[in-house]
Amino acid sequence: MGHHIELSRSVDAPPDRVWRVLTSVDSAPQVLSGVDSVERLAGVGYEVGTRWRETRRMFGRAATEEMTVTAVEPGRHTVVEAESGGVRYRTEFDVAPDRAGTMLTVRFSADDDRPGRIRRALTALLAPLGMRVTRTALRRDLDDIAAAARAGI
Repeated sequence: MGHHIELSRSVDAPPDRVWRVLTSVDSAPQVLSGVDSVERLAGVGYEVGTRWRETRRMFGRAATEEMTVTAVEPGRHTVVEAESGGVRYRTEFDVAPDRAGTMLTVRFSADDDRPGRIRRALTALLAPLGMRVTRTALRRDLDDIAAAARAGI
């Protein structure tokens, strides 16, 4: 059972600047208003295998997830994955030049490979709310990345 979100946003900044903001893991708490803290666990810079713990406030509570970079096409595309409670989360970002500067796209998916009958029922009940909250958080992330890239951070 999977749930998916895709959002895009035009950014008035060059793609290389957007990419730099997007992949600056250690600066996330200063750039992304939804991120409280980041603890780097592995890797230097931003490459496949880079791992960190990211704490966000979701549903009024701090939620910490371990994130891993699983794919990178420098300057263009990256994939970050996490797993929690039997659910695999995958977030893909694409950075592409456009007339205004950059088109930034995020695709998010949450997949539960082992849902039983009760879990399916709970997911059917709670997933729409969770996806609305996630969509809002992703939209805010895109806006924060755009603001930082425009400012040259």
